[in-house]
Amino acid sequence: MEWMPFLLFLSVVMVLMAGYPVAFTLGGVALIFAGIGTLTGTFDPLLGAMPERITGIMMNQTLLAVPLFVFMGIVLEKSKLAEALLDTMAQLFGSLRGGLGFSVIIVGMLLAASTGIVGATVVTMGLLSLPIMLKRGYQPEIACGIICSSGTLGQIIPPSIILVLLGDQLSSAYQQAQLSQGIFSPEQVSVGDLFAGAIIPGLMLVSMYLLYLAIVAWLKPTTMPAIERPEGEKLQIAKVLKALLPPLTLILAVLGSILGGLATPTEAASVGAVGALFLSIINRTLNLNTLKESLAETVKVTSMVFMILIGASLFSLVFRGFGGDDQIHQLLTNLPGGKWSAIIIVMLIMFLLGFVLDFIEITFVVVPIVAPILLMMNIDPVWLGIMIAINLQTSFLTPPFGFALFYLRGVAPESVATRQIYKGVIPFILIQLLALCILSIWPGLVTWLPDLMQR
Repeated sequence: MEWMPFLLFLSVVMVLMAGYPVAFTLGGVALIFAGIGTLTGTFDPLLGAMPERITGIMMNQTLLAVPLFVFMGIVLEKSKLAEALLDTMAQLFGSLRGGLGFSVIIVGMLLAASTGIVGATVVTMGLLSLPIMLKRGYQPEIACGIICSSGTLGQIIPPSIILVLLGDQLSSAYQQAQLSQGIFSPEQVSVGDLFAGAIIPGLMLVSMYLLYLAIVAWLKPTTMPAIERPEGEKLQIAKVLKALLPPLTLILAVLGSILGGLATPTEAASVGAVGALFLSIINRTLNLNTLKESLAETVKVTSMVFMILIGASLFSLVFRGFGGDDQIHQLLTNLPGGKWSAIIIVMLIMFLLGFVLDFIEITFVVVPIVAPILLMMNIDPVWLGIMIAINLQTSFLTPPFGFALFYLRGVAPESVATRQIYKGVIPFILIQLLALCILSIWPGLVTWLPDLMQR
């Protein structure tokens, strides 16, 4: 029985690596192990709680924000927002050495805040900006590194679907941790707190990316040449404002309403969805076919998320039925070095799992197991959430299995070698690790704004 939880987890990972659908793998493998445990008398039957869990998932008000944010992101993606932004930012910064790289990072940040979908951002930026950067003489390694790193900003820049899901799981884990400690009036942690905690680290990451590009442009000017503006062409401020103001207004409306306490994340997501439709109407890109495609994609993504959540709930019940949560608790609490050893071990495991599992699976499968244990060690839940998000963002950039690398490889021209993509992301991985170290030393960079909001 002692080995059953670990065999269950290992079996799920192996089946997922074989290419089977995530939701059905989680539920199917868990049911097989539950059957084996029942026949051998080693399983504590907890599956009777499954109907209540499904009801709780369907009635969860926070998770209603998921389809709304997904719809907002898909509509903005189809409204050609990225093309207009990239063209405008290239005009704004292109005459500077490395200016096109700066433009891609800033557009990636805005897209991340607007769509929150990593794969869509990497693919969109790869299709739009990689050919331009290569044509303008940018070194392929640097161009690929810029696109992959800017695309993964959707992990940490709010409003992000990933932070919504992580916030929901951390909220449950925090309450569970406090109840286990005998605190029967537990404090709450919300998605809004996680959004607030992500703002400074997100902007810090963007600033570190830009600083790195500025240093490279200064030391190796031939790798990031400036774009010469045609004679007689002037920068049109009106055009810049026309491209920048709509997405910035939408982002500020969504984030501002949450941070200002005017709306819940779900209500703010509805504002974002309506705002995205409005922007598409202004850009004249919204028609009946686009709306149908956006709605269909939203249903597909939302169905996937909720099916994974249901499968993960079944997995979690079976894992606990074999006593897996108690074994993990004993393992982490008995480590030499206290909570920091536990944090390092958990972060390392999540980093490695990020090679084979998507953020959604890790959020629904791993976080409910380890987060309550870590939070009982007096670790701030918002800080823990942001550290997990940046850690997995780093994992998705890391060769040879990083998801962002696969997304870019799928749209990059054949002239760009895979090794060039791998080489290009290494400096950005080091920046991510440096950011994790900074947030470990100064956790106030994460917790200051959420604490200020609660005063």
